Amino acid sequence: MEQHKLRILLIDDDRIYQFAARKTIEATGFAGNILVCSNGEDAINYLKINSKNQNFLPDVIFLDVNMPIMNGWEFLDAYGNLKDNLKKPVIIYVVSSSVDEFDVSKSRNYDTVTGYIVKPVLREKFRQILSTIQSN
Repeated sequence: MEQHKLRILLIDDDRIYQFAARKTIEATGFAGNILVCSNGEDAINYLKINSKNQNFLPDVIFLDVNMPIMNGWEFLDAYGNLKDNLKKPVIIYVVSSSVDEFDVSKSRNYDTVTGYIVKPVLREKFRQILSTIQSN
């Protein structure tokens, strides 16, 4: 029996990173649908619109920290108010080029964040994360 492919939401304003991450995630073989939002506000709006339809909600979110309009921390604050209205749990990884211990530590203050990953993210790291999610 083939396991379902994962729905992934990539939130990042860097178009080059969006392209590279999409290709890298696709190469793992675990991704079904990859949705990309360029800022946290667009992502929150997408989640609100689809909150009652679990077929459109992502299984996992890869969230950048530094973005215009609504950054990653603001997204996490808004998500905290929204998560109880979602029809399924969503796993969130903060993905950032920052190695600042302040950012790593701050991400741990959010119970919705599963982990903090430093860019660039190699295919093996995405494969490890997605295979773990798929097997649960």
